[in-house]
Amino acid sequence: MTAQPDTPGPDTGSYEVITWAGKPRSWLPVTDFLRLRALEQAATPEDLEDAEDTAAVLEWKGRDAAGQTTFVPASEARRRLGMPR
Repeated sequence: MTAQPDTPGPDTGSYEVITWAGKPRSWLPVTDFLRLRALEQAATPEDLEDAEDTAAVLEWKGRDAAGQTTFVPASEARRRLGMPR
């Protein structure tokens, strides 16, 4: 299976997606990995937090598009999180 970016850019292309331990993984070129690592090392803590938030939203959207997202009522969510009513 291959994955295409939502908005292709000059450095984007398709990457091979595999499943490992039941979770999707992606193979990417070493040059892309090194570029991402350099960006992470140069980023501020706020930039890293923003990137993590964006990645979480994109992961959720991917699960939702695949029909893997489940919804529970607010009362059930509070119960699961141990929050008072």
